Amino acid sequence: VINGEGRLLEKGRVAVRGIDGGEQEYRADHIILATGARPRALPGIEPDKSHIWTYFEALNPAALPRSLLVIGSGAIGAEFASLYNDLGCDVTLVELADQILPLEDRDVSLLVQQQFAKRGMQILTGAQIRSATVNGDRVSCLLKTADGEQTLEVDRVLCAAGIQPNIENLGLEALGVEMARGFIQVDDRGRTNVFGLYAIGDVAGAPCLAHKASYEGVRCIEALAGLPVAAPVSPDFIPRCTYTRPQVASLGLTEARARASGREIRVGVFPYQANGKALALGEPQGFVKTLFDAQSDELLGAHMVGSDVTEQIQGFGIAHTLEATEESLHEVIFAHPTLSEAMHEAILAADGRALHQ
Repeated sequence: VINGEGRLLEKGRVAVRGIDGGEQEYRADHIILATGARPRALPGIEPDKSHIWTYFEALNPAALPRSLLVIGSGAIGAEFASLYNDLGCDVTLVELADQILPLEDRDVSLLVQQQFAKRGMQILTGAQIRSATVNGDRVSCLLKTADGEQTLEVDRVLCAAGIQPNIENLGLEALGVEMARGFIQVDDRGRTNVFGLYAIGDVAGAPCLAHKASYEGVRCIEALAGLPVAAPVSPDFIPRCTYTRPQVASLGLTEARARASGREIRVGVFPYQANGKALALGEPQGFVKTLFDAQSDELLGAHMVGSDVTEQIQGFGIAHTLEATEESLHEVIFAHPTLSEAMHEAILAADGRALHQ
């Protein structure tokens, strides 16, 4: 472990400036970039660490604000909105798209939005924040909504409008490293267009998830070690988990994307309200939704919202990896009483065979 700031000099050469200011050069046949990403700032809304936060400050506030405006309702924004609402804050969630959690299946997003609103959050979709001005210990926010412009004053603002890769001062330009939408472009083994140079994790593009970065790191190293490397996993089938209340978990295509692909699909939905374990837990809000190709029986997507769904999505991931069909999944025995029974029922529902609906 070498503490310092590194930059590429040329193929196989890295210079590291240490904390003492001195610089040391290192050579290696293979160099992996894993510099990650950081919160993306919006024009005119620069985080100041005191009143306008990124998720770094939101994780370690000096005090609990009475009111919080969250910009962006992706996983990070939605999670912090849910958390601070549970802590007793007056939360306003602002999203430019027409639904919160815009990458999730629309049915999932609508249920989460319904539950957020029921808990007292103000949800503004199709809305844009124009400016955020600190006045004393408050922040005045100018919003553009479908109803026109409005001003909202809050204690703190959390900017959760995405991330940007840490690519500055690495020496990428001099080596001619190819980029795509600001991220380092790599193949399925983490290789860049520069021989001997690799990139993994957030700096190599979406989905920007810790388990995706770990998977890429293992895959890259195993390939360098000469071990057999399996076929790559489609980014769509890397599980997505959002730790809100209720939780969200998904993989594969949304219903809108599946229909847009031109395939004939079968859709199965099963509500938590008909699941004994969810009722016993007192958490009946949620459902499981499955999408299958009507011709091949291939699992195209799985979408879950409700109690502990982030612990269950791996079941659908295993099924997809093992190329299980809808018919073969019908025969799997799920234990009773469990929340996961809703998974089986949603599979059966896609073929009109749900038992308890």
